[in-house]
Amino acid sequence: MEYLEKAYIAGGCFWGMEDLFRVRPGVTNTEVGYIGGENENPTYQNHPGHAEGIEITYDTRVTSYKEILDYFFRMHDPTTIDRQGNDRGSSYRSAIFIQNDQERETAEEVIQIVDDSKRWNGKVVTTLEPYSTFWKAEEYHQDYLVKNPNGYTCHFERFDTFL
Repeated sequence: MEYLEKAYIAGGCFWGMEDLFRVRPGVTNTEVGYIGGENENPTYQNHPGHAEGIEITYDTRVTSYKEILDYFFRMHDPTTIDRQGNDRGSSYRSAIFIQNDQERETAEEVIQIVDDSKRWNGKVVTTLEPYSTFWKAEEYHQDYLVKNPNGYTCHFERFDTFL
């Protein structure tokens, strides 16, 4: 299991992000939850400061952290502050939760590549935040779009790879 790692990201409603990441090559598991906020044991009704995020478990023999971030910047709009689609507020911010210096360097490198591509109409506003406890969301949020195939999402692939 030494080849399994976890990444923590947020980019709008966690349902849509999870639905797209779950089928990516090398992704072995996804969980939706709350991260980066003020309270312990947050809930959907009470998660001040937390982003709706996802925990991605991936196999480093198949994909890399850099490739995870590349896809992240292709499936949500990283140029909007606290907004994705119809969802507004800090819960829907674009954020990468950094676990170590290597992740920070990779995130900064990928952000520069995305900005330099000029594919988006503005600069990336994704925040790099220190990893904090990831609180798993309620069960009805897990695999939500599998359980509710006609549910709302604003996430979709917009571009081919930036890398």
